Amino acid sequence: MAEEKRGYTISDIYQGGYSTMVPPDNVYSRAGSLGMTTKPDTANILQSINTTISSGARNVDVTAVIPEVFDSMPQPHLREVNRMAKLTGVNVSMHGPVIDVAGIDPRSGFSESEREVAERKVAEALLRSHDLNPQGNIFVNFHTSEGIQGSELLPPAKRKENEEYQKLMAINRESGRITALEAEKEFHPGRSEIKEFTKTPEMRLDSANNTEWKNSLFQVEVNRENAERIMHDVHPMFIQQFTQLKAGAVNPNEFSKEERAEIGKIHSAFEFIDQARISADSLFSKAYELAKMDGDQKRMDELKKASEDYGKTVGIMEDGKINPNRYLNPKVYSEALRQMTEVLEEKSPKLWVPLEEFQIKKTAETFGNAAWQAYSKYKDTSPVLVIENPPATHALSKGEDVRAVVEKTRDVFIDNAKKSGMTEDEARKQANKLIGATWDVGHINILRRYGYTEEDIVKESQKVAPVLKQIHLSDNFGMEHTELPMGMGNVPFKQIMEKLGEKGYDARKIIEAGHWWKHFGTPPFQENLESLGSPIYSMKMAPYWSQASGLYQGYQGGLAGNWLPQINYETFGSGFSRLPSELGGQSPGAQGSRMSGRPME
Repeated sequence: MAEEKRGYTISDIYQGGYSTMVPPDNVYSRAGSLGMTTKPDTANILQSINTTISSGARNVDVTAVIPEVFDSMPQPHLREVNRMAKLTGVNVSMHGPVIDVAGIDPRSGFSESEREVAERKVAEALLRSHDLNPQGNIFVNFHTSEGIQGSELLPPAKRKENEEYQKLMAINRESGRITALEAEKEFHPGRSEIKEFTKTPEMRLDSANNTEWKNSLFQVEVNRENAERIMHDVHPMFIQQFTQLKAGAVNPNEFSKEERAEIGKIHSAFEFIDQARISADSLFSKAYELAKMDGDQKRMDELKKASEDYGKTVGIMEDGKINPNRYLNPKVYSEALRQMTEVLEEKSPKLWVPLEEFQIKKTAETFGNAAWQAYSKYKDTSPVLVIENPPATHALSKGEDVRAVVEKTRDVFIDNAKKSGMTEDEARKQANKLIGATWDVGHINILRRYGYTEEDIVKESQKVAPVLKQIHLSDNFGMEHTELPMGMGNVPFKQIMEKLGEKGYDARKIIEAGHWWKHFGTPPFQENLESLGSPIYSMKMAPYWSQASGLYQGYQGGLAGNWLPQINYETFGSGFSRLPSELGGQSPGAQGSRMSGRPME
């Protein structure tokens, strides 16, 4: 009974080999479409690539995920790899350094200067990688993000209307600060029966935007009202004297004590007006900058109209000159500020936005500009920039995220190309050729830790299919970022490949098994051939590597030992000459007696 549960019985000593007429029950992948990485933690790629090639891999990915390792690779070694690839008929690709290309630091937030540094690093990696294949379009792989915690979407089965996030990562577009918004319970007063109210991450994001903007406007209004209160009983005559004094038209010694006291009040009121004006100017600048960033032309036009009205009210003329009777009048300025705060409240911008929304734009800017730099230098032999989903705990790890980054990266490339004089059709053709996606089936499987089902993971894969160029193969159990050979975890590879369709079957497939390398020290190429149902010969027919245990003992063959059919024929053939002498045959028996406690050898 126990044997049946394990999938075998011991009714006969010899049950026959696998039938070569029966195809493997898994996804068909030709050995020629598969590739192996070099050892990820070494810059000695000449030695590592020899080991990888000797495993039988036709495609080799030079792995430089650690920035320091990439910088330690001498450029002559990259050119030497190209010569080795020509001699052996191997196709070479590059996994570029894993960095956050959007310029976001998990502690300090976003910095445009850091994004520009990241852009230079990506461009440098593309340019250096060209030496690995100067005549072709070498694939150079980068992650969408690194080290930045992503938002946690609820599993599809648990989502409700206007409630998608378990944890929403948000960024302040003005300061670059990042915060995590999770659902929180609240108890509101006003009823005899106090009820629990759950504030979703989406609600908290709206609240953060409204609260921060209104608090800023409140500071303007407080200073403006303080000025109004001081000016409440000041006679207009003293305001006129104040404007003349500020304009240098009168001598302050000519004023009486009472006049100086009233003018002093106006001075105090104007100090509050100055504080309100400075705050209002800053808020107007934020609102206009964010509208420009969003490409919201309607909001930009409305703010421009509000600016014109504000200038007319306070006495700023078209030629830039100032009417002092209005500009130096606190009451006039107070009214102008009141009108401006009403506009700013109505046109409240979104200071806080979902991190991924912001990150996609910055990531695409980095990739698009870097890809254009490489194309400007190498033209038709420019490297292909392939953009990979990081582990599912990171930002920009979902299928729609990767597709959005690829599409927006192409748009940035096209904009650069059009500025250089290229037609839009040609620019789009080059963008589609040189920019695409890598889908890592192991990385997306980590969604299981958040409650995603196998079906959910397969659907994520379908979203990236239209922009796919390459697949990374690694297996895990969906809880941690481990990299094992395929078939050793629970990645639904067969179902994923079915959703990716022809693009998936045609795509390069690179086996990433860094943890296997680390613990077992060898490239697991054969183990993957067995798991993926690759044919042993180049024809699309049996025998397959998954049937190898019927021909010789492979890693995933099951029972250990050299069980070849030939020994069965000799033992159970026409005679019994091969039986041990104790059983009437001619083969030497055990060295110990049958009663010695030692088995027959």
